[in-house]
Parts: sequence; C-alpha cells; structure tokens
Amino acid sequence: MQLASFLNKIFKTGGIVLIDANLKKYIIGSPEKDKPITLKLLDKKLHYKLLFYPDLYFGEAYSNGSIKIENGNLTEFLEIALKSIGRKKINNIAEILNKLRGTYRFFTNFNFVKKSKINVAHHYDLSDNFYDLFLDPKRQYSCAYFKSENDTLETAQNNKINHIIKKLNLKPNQKVLDIGSGWGSLAIEIAQKSKCEVIGITLSKNQLEYSKKKARELNLENQVQFKLIDYRQLNEKFDKVVSVGMFEHVGRKFYKTYFNSVKNLLNDNGVALIHTIGSINPPRNPHPWITKYIFPGGYTPSLSEIVDPIEKSGLIISDMEILQMHYSHTLRHWKDRFLDKKDKVLEIFDEKFFRMWEFYLAGCEMVFKWSDQVVFQIQLTKNRSSVPITRDYIY
Repeated sequence: MQLASFLNKIFKTGGIVLIDANLKKYIIGSPEKDKPITLKLLDKKLHYKLLFYPDLYFGEAYSNGSIKIENGNLTEFLEIALKSIGRKKINNIAEILNKLRGTYRFFTNFNFVKKSKINVAHHYDLSDNFYDLFLDPKRQYSCAYFKSENDTLETAQNNKINHIIKKLNLKPNQKVLDIGSGWGSLAIEIAQKSKCEVIGITLSKNQLEYSKKKARELNLENQVQFKLIDYRQLNEKFDKVVSVGMFEHVGRKFYKTYFNSVKNLLNDNGVALIHTIGSINPPRNPHPWITKYIFPGGYTPSLSEIVDPIEKSGLIISDMEILQMHYSHTLRHWKDRFLDKKDKVLEIFDEKFFRMWEFYLAGCEMVFKWSDQVVFQIQLTKNRSSVPITRDYIY
C-alpha cells in the first residue's frame, strides 16, 4: 500500500497501527506501546487523498468521521506525527499542490475592508456563548504568557496583559489605540491600570457589542470607546498603538499598508507593540485546512516578511521577543476545556463542528510544540529615544 510506505518514511520516532478501508493492518514506524495508537480509515478514497494532500484531507476526514482513532486520542496521534515531521515538508506532491493553491490565493485573496469584515465574522461571530466554553473569563483569545508551566490559564492571560502594558511604557492621560480589540479586555485593563484614554477597534459586531457592554458595566464609557472600523479608515494620532492577534488577518499584500498606517497613527514620540503568530521557517503558503475551515484570509508570516515592510515604512524595531512554547500551553488549556464541554458545544453546533474544532485546537497545540509556529512581540517607534535604553521598565 503506497500510503503505508509513505507514512513509514515520515514516522522516525514512535509509531502507530494503520488499518485501511479494506481492514488490512500495517505497522507504521516503531510503536512504543503494547497497544499502539490505531488509525482506522473508513473511506477507500483516503488511501490516495492522504498520500497526495494530507495537509487538507486529514483534517476533513477527521471532521466528517472518516478517520477514527483507537487506543489513544487525536492529540496523542498528532504528537507522534508532528514530532517526526518537525519543520519539514511532508512530501513533494503536497508541496506542489499547496504552492498552486497558495499562488491562487495570493492573486485572488485581497483582504480589503469588506472582505476583512466577512473573514472576521466567519470565525469570531459564531455564537455569543461559544467562546465562554473554553476561554478565560476575560475572553482573551490570543497567546497567554506562562511564567511557569503550572500557571493556570487565567494567571497566564493576566501575565500577558501586564507584560504588554509594561512594554507600551504607558503614562497617565495618554491616548491609546487597540487594533483588533477583540472582546475588549486589553483595552479595559489599559484604561483601568494606566489611566489612559483608549479606543479599541474591531470588525466583529458580536465583539463590539460585548466590549461596549463591559465598558458600561465598569463605568468606563468616558475612558474607553469601542468602534466597528477598519484600521485603514482611521485618521487620528495616538501616543501608543497595540495590536494583539490581529496581524495574522492583515494578509501579505497589505503588510506595507498596515505598517504605514501604524506609523501615521503614532505621534512622533509614540510606541507600538505588535503581537502576532509567526513562523521560524522561511515564507511558505498558508495551511490549506486552516484557511478553508477556520481562518479564511489568515496567514502567519515569517520574520523576514514582517521586517521588510517595517523598515520601508520608516518605523524602528526597538525591541523584539519570541514566545516559543507559550501558545502550545495556551492551546492545551483551551482544548482541554473545549473537550470537557462537549455536551455544551453540541447544544450549539453538530458533531462535525465539534470534531473540526478539536482538530483545530489539538493540531495547533502540536504545531506550536513541534513545528514552526511561534509568537512575535515587536515593539516599534518613530525615533530612537521613545523608550528607555534598558529593559528595566519591562522586567
């Protein structure tokens, strides 16, 4: 069987049992358990689909129930697989197909204002209650900051907020812009802790209403405003600009526009902090399954793709930090909570949706653990004297 031969070339560490749709059994790699994880294929088409384009078809098959896992779970299988694959390409055919899809997307996927709103709604406007099932109470839907692996999700998310606030080097009465403000918790915390005037902007109607409600409940309406507007439509000046988990949705064609906008939005002595998922590999095409089912229009850039438009905009990179394992820990917490709330999820969505999101959360957890994904925190200024010359103000 060609698929079994292909998998045996991949699994260099550990192994599994593969049972194809004809009920034929294959030993893949070197299983370490007496009862190894078993991957059962229930559709004969998968014998060829997984061989030619596993990046897309494995996630689809798991979501629709055409793949079943026995003697273990999805996370355990993905850990064995991604530990072996690491940062490598899976096969040449899959790479060619992904390049063709990536080329098509590059020429057709323009994240203009209207398209950006549609992309955001696809993911963030799913259900008003859905994200409460697995996020922390502040609805922080971005990488947390773990000072210890034993930190709770709530502690780590508060660590992240405090870490960002310190990097912004805020002073009372300054004017702050939060690009991609989500459910408003960062903007609200900045207002509360630093006595600044904050404007948070989002393209999600659900997030906008939630944020406004939170600000009203905390009597912060005069200090924090939330607006449904694209960053390209703003024409104001700010002392500080922060953007957490939004740059992934900008789109490669708009990096120059984005950083030019950040520069134009900043006062001459302003500071910006961009927090984004990125890759430690050279530039490559977006993951086809994630693009199709989870984040249409999304892309996690290599550092080289970010630095070039920053330099050309005239902004200065004044500090940079790379968070390596933090998002894997964050995703583990989200996934565990999501799985624990399966009954609640199925009250809102169907079994296919549940399996799709399980694959999304477990797959991303393992990619951040074993593959190329990290988080970049990049501090930007317009002049070299805008921040202190040491990091004492952060740590």
